[in-house]
Amino acid sequence: MEFVALLRFRPSVPASDRDAALMRRAAWQYPDGVKLIAEYWPMSGEYQVVTVFAAETIAPIMEIEFEWNDVFDVTVSPAISADEGLRVGPEVFGRLPRMQQAG
Repeated sequence: MEFVALLRFRPSVPASDRDAALMRRAAWQYPDGVKLIAEYWPMSGEYQVVTVFAAETIAPIMEIEFEWNDVFDVTVSPAISADEGLRVGPEVFGRLPRMQQAG
């Protein structure tokens, strides 16, 4: 399954700890069980790191959160590509009771 992780610096984290986190990232590797699809560091905005990855179990996701939650608020959500969403969307909508024709 694919996921998107959004990392935002915690407001309480001092600048020196933020800088140290960036240096820590340079040496850090994603845990076993994570297939990295993309990682972005937006130049501005609410989030400092946006990561797209695949994982089959929750353990490596927990490892990512535990590794970085000292300096970041970490939000991980299941995700689907636009192509996949367009493929499965009509089938899913077709199963929704609210989308069924009243007979």
